[in-house]
Amino acid sequence: MREELHPQGLEVVTVALDTGGADAAGPWIDRAKTTHPALIDSAHMLDELLGVVNVPTGIWIDEQGMIVRPPEPAFPWRPRTLPDELLAQLPAIAVQQLEEAAKMRIEPEAYVAALRDWVANGDRSPYALAPDQVIARSRPRSPDQSRAAASFELGQHLHRAGHSDDSVAWFREAHRLAPDNWTYKRQAWTLADPLQGETAEYESDWLSDVRRIGAENYYPPLEL
Repeated sequence: MREELHPQGLEVVTVALDTGGADAAGPWIDRAKTTHPALIDSAHMLDELLGVVNVPTGIWIDEQGMIVRPPEPAFPWRPRTLPDELLAQLPAIAVQQLEEAAKMRIEPEAYVAALRDWVANGDRSPYALAPDQVIARSRPRSPDQSRAAASFELGQHLHRAGHSDDSVAWFREAHRLAPDNWTYKRQAWTLADPLQGETAEYESDWLSDVRRIGAENYYPPLEL
């Protein structure tokens, strides 16, 4: 999408949210061979400032630096199905995760059409929201969410300082206070197990939680 729309004035900036920094996210960026700016947010500042609770999330910002669409699910295409020979090489939990991911409700065709319209028409596009609409769609932060953000930051701080065992209690508290924040959960799970499977540190894991809520509810519907 970036290669198609960059000549018309669009720039894509990807931001990996990962406490592990370049060691964790760098190989994925290198493998993608991106031509757009690819950043790594090891402090999760972007999700705290803008309300990102899951990935992939898109945020549209116009030439004046104004947000014209706040965070929402952003898929440029439908994930490709892996051939059987590659599936056979994956751990069983990874195969099960892919099976659940295939059930998720995503709308790449509608999203891409809206993006193309915005690039072509700017603020005349019906998909470019007015400031009051952006504010109305933005997530208000409840006291529990504020405490969850503080708990998550403390968990990150302890992990970076080499006190991983002490960080677990604060990550768990963030999960309890903000159960719908998948960014909090996935980060903690990944630090305990790169496959986000069952561990002694946490009572939940990615596969169990997705099955509990139903994969079709993992992303909210697009409001275009």
